[in-house]
Amino acid sequence: MPAMPPPVTDERSGEERMAAYADDFVVREDETLVELLARFDRQAGETLTVLRDADPDVLVPVPQGAPWLPRDVSHWSVRWVALHLVEELARHAGHGDLIREAIDGATMYELVAGREGWPETPWLKPWRPGRQQRD
Repeated sequence: MPAMPPPVTDERSGEERMAAYADDFVVREDETLVELLARFDRQAGETLTVLRDADPDVLVPVPQGAPWLPRDVSHWSVRWVALHLVEELARHAGHGDLIREAIDGATMYELVAGREGWPETPWLKPWRPGRQQRD
C-alpha cells in the first residue's frame, strides 16, 4: 500500500503548539461570521478536492509528538481520515459537545479516556463522575 511523505516536523514546544491550537478557536474583533463561514467553505472545498482525488487506501503518516494523537499508530489510511472528518463534523455541528462540556468541563478526550481507562498524563485527566475537569 503506498504511503504519503511524513508531515513537516513542528519544532515548537508542546506549550507553544497548545497555545497556537487554542488560539485557532478565538474569534477576533475584526472577524465577521460571514468571513468565518467563507473560510470554512473554502477549506471544505479544498478538503473535498483532496478526498476526491486521493486513493482511499493510501497511508497518511500520523504526526508524532502531539499528546492528543496515538503513539502506537504510525499511519492512517485516507479512508480512515475521511471517516474521522465526518465524525468530527457531525459531533461539532450540533454543538452537543458544547452543552456537554458546560456541565462539568469534560471534553471528548477526557470522556473517551475515562471510558477506556487511559492513564492520566500532564495533558489529559480521564473523566470521573463528580470531577470538574478544569480545576
